[in-house]
Amino acid sequence: MYYKLNGVTQRLTGAPATAYSPQGLRPGVPPVSPPVTFATPTKLASEAGSHVEYLGANRVPDLQKVFQMSDGIPVHLKRGVIDKLLYRTTMGLTVGGTLYCLVALYIAAQPGNK
Repeated sequence: MYYKLNGVTQRLTGAPATAYSPQGLRPGVPPVSPPVTFATPTKLASEAGSHVEYLGANRVPDLQKVFQMSDGIPVHLKRGVIDKLLYRTTMGLTVGGTLYCLVALYIAAQPGNK
């Protein structure tokens, strides 16, 4: 026996043998492609040529030299004062948050007053 969903009661009900037709779907008609919305034709990357505009100078080689120097400084502190400030702020917030959580757990573990 076949079953289908009743649209009114939202329960499964008995159905004739042709019940396998998905409800709510349209028949398989191929869609019509929409009209082209671009005003100008597009160019492929190979057609554009080798000219590429950058927004600024390429700083990657300079940064590679800075980060690959073996001067004993960790890589996350190589760029100076800003890196040290960010690192110390992050460590302070981490330690402070851990202490705050431990204090909150200690307070929550205490029995309540009656």
